[in-house]
Amino acid sequence: MSVWWLWEQLDARSALIFVVVLLFVSDYLKHRDGKNFPPGPFWVPFVGDLFKMASDHPHLYMAKLTEKFGNVYSLRFGGSKIVIVNGYKMAKEALLTQGYALTGRPQPAAYDRIYKIPGLTLSNGYTWKEHKRFTLTTLRNFGVGKKSLESIIMEEAKFFVEAFEEERGQPFNPHYTINNAISNIICLIVLGHRFEYSDSHYREIQHLINRGIVLEGSWWTWVYNAYPRIMRYLPGRHNELFSVYGKVLVFLREEIRNHKEDLDPTSPRDYIDTYLLEIEKRKDDPAAAFNDDALCSNTLDLFVAGSETTATTLRWALLFMVLNPQIQEKVQAEIDSVLGQTHLPSMEDKINMPYTEAVVHEIQRMGDIVPLNLFKMTVEDMTIGGYAIPKDTAVLINLNSILKDKSEWETPNTFNPAHFLTPDGKFRRREAFMPFSAGKRSCLGEPLARIELFLFFTCLLQKFTFCAPEGTNLTLDSISGFTRAPVPYKICAIPRHQIA
Repeated sequence: MSVWWLWEQLDARSALIFVVVLLFVSDYLKHRDGKNFPPGPFWVPFVGDLFKMASDHPHLYMAKLTEKFGNVYSLRFGGSKIVIVNGYKMAKEALLTQGYALTGRPQPAAYDRIYKIPGLTLSNGYTWKEHKRFTLTTLRNFGVGKKSLESIIMEEAKFFVEAFEEERGQPFNPHYTINNAISNIICLIVLGHRFEYSDSHYREIQHLINRGIVLEGSWWTWVYNAYPRIMRYLPGRHNELFSVYGKVLVFLREEIRNHKEDLDPTSPRDYIDTYLLEIEKRKDDPAAAFNDDALCSNTLDLFVAGSETTATTLRWALLFMVLNPQIQEKVQAEIDSVLGQTHLPSMEDKINMPYTEAVVHEIQRMGDIVPLNLFKMTVEDMTIGGYAIPKDTAVLINLNSILKDKSEWETPNTFNPAHFLTPDGKFRRREAFMPFSAGKRSCLGEPLARIELFLFFTCLLQKFTFCAPEGTNLTLDSISGFTRAPVPYKICAIPRHQIA
């Protein structure tokens, strides 16, 4: 008796049921958990947990799963399984104790369509190592981590403060002024020039990057990554993602073309010049993949890592100061005692300003800018929390669960600078402070972001007192994309000399 004979005996309805059952059984057998694989919620065949992620705040859904499955569990999205790691202890074990095992990056389908070739953020192996080495060296050569960078930031801070002064204490949305000021620092390092705040073309580029960041974390992008062969032909906001980043990449390619036209090999002016020279040096090393497409991808990565996240943090900073006026007053009192009203801040002043530094750290912790971070991928078999994670498994470190870990923070859901202060008022570091992630693939923009946040924040609080417009109640409501940003708001920047 053959299978074909059985098939011929079935009517249409029975045949359909047979096919559906066969497909479900096949899907289950294909995706069933391996031995000692992290547990997870019941998933729907072919879909997994995808529709349960149809939320504006997926990290909150993951927090609920932690209560049921513990700090290490798995989710399925389409045909892929992902291990979610929560809490400081498990994150430390994954990122630091076994750091090498998590140096890989999966290649989500959406990014394959955005980038012609993976850049620094998404590349792997030898290509990633060589690009990381080159980028770190080049950033240092152009001032990151050096005193010379402070003067560049402080020069931009003057324009920044002037832009706030022009508002004359009236309600305004600081969003794109902050974006412009912060991005001008990475522009000077990468492009060799800054943009005026009145430059409408560059403001449009900022709008596009901001929109792209929101769309990256949207449910549409999760679905596209799960079913790219279907979704590429369907309408939806995933198509807007490709459109906005396509326009940004056109802008960056134009910058690269202009650099090629007036490149002086004896005097590289910025990151792009230096990379163009590296392409020539590495033409006999194709595995390193130094080429125009990789340069364009790297430049976009640096823009996001070096500007968007820091600008969003500073937007949270002003909002937290408005909602916590007593903390704002204490920061200003410390600034006045150390700097006065006219002395410009420097990183050397930070050691004498423990309360201000604690507030900046608490802004980053509570702002929780990148709740879910980028996916990592195991490059070898590893064990997390006693569970076996095979090679080539996608792993997501839930940074939100670390920054709000109840076992690490005294008041995890309250804005409390005391988290970073000793009883006698000195600044203290906390191991569970991981807004930039940790390990070998932590954010390359961290050194620059730390300097920018302290100097820009101090300059603003030195010159202005921030408050809500009369009759307005500001909230901590947020918009989640790749980053978590405050909803648009208006504030008043009152020059402190007027108050005095």
